[in-house]
Formats: sequence, structure tokens, C-alpha cells
Amino acid sequence: MNPEVLHSYCMDKPGVTQDMPFDSSTVAYRVGGKIYALTSYDVYDFINLKCDPERAVELRELHEGIRPGYHMSKKHWNSVYLDGAVNDRLIKELIDHSYELVFHSLSKKLQAEITATQP
Repeated sequence: MNPEVLHSYCMDKPGVTQDMPFDSSTVAYRVGGKIYALTSYDVYDFINLKCDPERAVELRELHEGIRPGYHMSKKHWNSVYLDGAVNDRLIKELIDHSYELVFHSLSKKLQAEITATQP
């Protein structure tokens, strides 16, 4: 998946913002102020995504391109490599899964505010 497609896909979700809290190349995608995806535009080779712990282990066993989250909680985050080892459809599915996990962890009030801003 190329960087432009990845960026657009991450940003197209309701209530998403982006910032660079760690350095000048690592982009954090957030919903409700909480990070759901991280990637670097300098060394564009993987994206860190939140994942259900049981599913995270299963995905790592099935896909060589999915590993424990780099510099993240290994239980709750995966690094998904963007070198073609993981197909774009699965990458999008995992981005959706990460977004949903974080969105549903937000307060009901904040979820409603985010949902209300959508056309």
C-alpha cells in the first residue's frame, strides 16, 4: 500500500486527526484524542495498529508481515509491514479494527459527538 492511499484511508474515518508527537516523521492518527495508528514517512515500511490481544497472536502466526508492535505494548499492538507481505485488503481491515477498538473505548458522549459531525 502506498503512503498516499494509507494516509487517505486512515484520515477518512469519522473524527480522525493527525499529529507528530514523537518526532518530525512519525505520524499519529487519532480518534477522540487517542492514537489508533502510527507510521513514519521517513522509513515507510510498517504501520502500528491496535489489535484485540487474541487476534494479534493469531495474525502474527499466520502472516510473516505482522509482528508485535514496535515500541508499543506487544499485547495490544501489531506492526503491519507494508512491503507486500500483507495484502492491502487485510491492511485496511486491520486499520478498521484498530479504529473501532479505540473508538469504542471512548466515552459514549464523545462517540456521539464524533458521530454527529458526520454527514
